[in-house]
Amino acid sequence: MTSFAEKHKKLERNVTLLAAAAFAVVTVGGIVEIAPLFWIDNTIEKVEGMRPYTPLELAGRNIYMREGCYNCHSQMIRPFRDEVERYGHYSLAAESMFDHPFQWGSKRTGPDLARVGKRYSDEWHVQHLKDPRSVVPESIMPGYAFLADRELKAGDMSGHLKALTRVGVPYTVKDIEFANADLAAQADPDADTADLLKRYPKAQARDFDGNPSRLTEMDALVAYLQMLGTLVDLESAAPQEVQR
Repeated sequence: MTSFAEKHKKLERNVTLLAAAAFAVVTVGGIVEIAPLFWIDNTIEKVEGMRPYTPLELAGRNIYMREGCYNCHSQMIRPFRDEVERYGHYSLAAESMFDHPFQWGSKRTGPDLARVGKRYSDEWHVQHLKDPRSVVPESIMPGYAFLADRELKAGDMSGHLKALTRVGVPYTVKDIEFANADLAAQADPDADTADLLKRYPKAQARDFDGNPSRLTEMDALVAYLQMLGTLVDLESAAPQEVQR
């Protein structure tokens, strides 16, 4: 025991020796964690239902990031009983596979939004974004009424989708070609969206902001919120014991 204590004391007092030992430990630990990744095909287990965002959902996601919504809302439900009972099934890695960047968040001033899709009506979301306290009296969220007045100017979505393919998002040539038309069609109740819905399963096509005569930033943001957590059939996902 004394011999070990003396050796430990010597290590702590010798800066060079301590640095070398720390470097060795970190190196070995890093190799143990990283090396296995070179022998597996994918670190993310694929699940049925995942698809890339539609152009309108992607435009809404860009607005979500622009307004800093991630500062108060996370999009990751941890596998703990209290979180699962409040927010729903724990998040799967595959649900973020097409996110660039991901929106897991680091704090929750407001609730987690990973499974907010279809939980509320479009009208609820619009009213909540315009005047949060009209539907959630205790909310401290600022209002975003201006989104309903702003015409959606998403830019060239074809270029956006093409850029995402370079980091692995599987948009097809047709998706890229029709991106700008798809963006407008998804929020137009009179548009023919059969092909859009075929290429983007479970996409929701309708007027989202309550004003079918205009395509607004509110349309895009609500479309994005309404799809969160709706793509994967969670009942078919492999069961996992929730920690208590």
